[in-house]
Amino acid sequence: MVADLSQLVKAYDVRGVVPDQWDEPMAELFGAAFVQVTDADAIVVGHDMRPSSPGLARAFARGATARGADVTLIGLCSTDQLYYASGALDLPGAMFTASHNPARYNGIKMCRAGAAPVGQDTGLSEIRTLVEQWSEHGAPATTATTPGTVTERETLSDYAAHLLGLVELSGIRPLKVVVDAGNGMGGHTVPTVFAGLPLDLVPLYFELDGTFPNHEANPLDPKNIVDLQARVLAEGADLGLAFDGDADRCFVVDERGAGVSPSAITALVAARELARNGGKGTVIHNLITSWSVPEVVRENGGTPVRTRVGHSFIKAEMAEHGAIFGGEHSAHYYFRDFWNADTGMLAALHVLAALGGQEGPLSGLVDQYDRYASSGEINSTVADQAERLAAIRTAYGSRDDVTLDGLDGLTATGDDWWFNLRASNTEPLLRLNVEARDEKTMTAVRDEVLAVVRA
Repeated sequence: MVADLSQLVKAYDVRGVVPDQWDEPMAELFGAAFVQVTDADAIVVGHDMRPSSPGLARAFARGATARGADVTLIGLCSTDQLYYASGALDLPGAMFTASHNPARYNGIKMCRAGAAPVGQDTGLSEIRTLVEQWSEHGAPATTATTPGTVTERETLSDYAAHLLGLVELSGIRPLKVVVDAGNGMGGHTVPTVFAGLPLDLVPLYFELDGTFPNHEANPLDPKNIVDLQARVLAEGADLGLAFDGDADRCFVVDERGAGVSPSAITALVAARELARNGGKGTVIHNLITSWSVPEVVRENGGTPVRTRVGHSFIKAEMAEHGAIFGGEHSAHYYFRDFWNADTGMLAALHVLAALGGQEGPLSGLVDQYDRYASSGEINSTVADQAERLAAIRTAYGSRDDVTLDGLDGLTATGDDWWFNLRASNTEPLLRLNVEARDEKTMTAVRDEVLAVVRA
């Protein structure tokens, strides 16, 4: 297969339809290229529950061993479990998953030793170039004097122990929690991580099934948490948790069945991590998180740092600033003590600790962190992304009461509102997020911007 890698290699991972866009022979090339670019003599490889994942992971391992690298296969795992293995074993890693995408997709998330990200600017473009050359002309003969070895290793129990060592949970009150794993890897990790905690666990869709028979494993889409919300109410549960397909993101539902904003969770965890570090530290947040995040960080003695959207950017900022924590609007949560990598499970443990450490309901606990009216992300299909962005820049750039910045797309900030408009890298879409001090202002700004975008 000579692939169109422009559609396959994204900003910080590989993702496409199997076998239409890529297959096992191409995965083998990626394995060889990964070893060559990282200059690794040993790597760790894991995979999710998609039907194509085990074969792709084995093919990647063949490519890696052909280049002389020893491969540790950890089998079924969540993406943050792969990051744990990369950090604990100090090895470059590759995770086979397409996260929340439909069943026909698969992909690779790659990292260097210590879970350091591999993105377009940190090795992924070089890997793409090699795979393109080799898929067209054939891979050169290996220069390894002897091929690498393949061993298997269990990491789930050590992963769970590491996370539980980072949050004080011994004194929490009993809680009833509904967990929707969406037939993804949360069904694999949650039973082990939550074992021994004073939780009445109500499992929902814990069966590992990469065809996603119940709903897409994408809790960011409101329709995919409807079952969780209903079950929380039916059970009289204290909260609900929803994991995406590879279980690196976690979404929270309160006792009323209402979704809790990832920005509120970011603020809550930031306050706890700052307290854990003596009221000092830097917290990274992307530019779409709520105003409440930097406010809470400052109120708790920390220093907020605003950055672009995307895990490779967040992780780079975490490393540069020595940050203790980072959060995104998409429910990715990053921890210094987890090799700056993202783990929704650790964020979930913080929520359980915070809720279980006091007597009130979750809705009351998060009220202090949810201070503004937000639109959520609104997508608009446009014929020309650049032209529509330019139209918005023209419409707001001449106003004395508005400040513009171009850190990631276009952000406009007024006295009591802000919005960000960004182009999708993969679809003809513009993504709009609006926040304001009250619902009326947010609605007015949202409608005004959309009128220009969709004109």
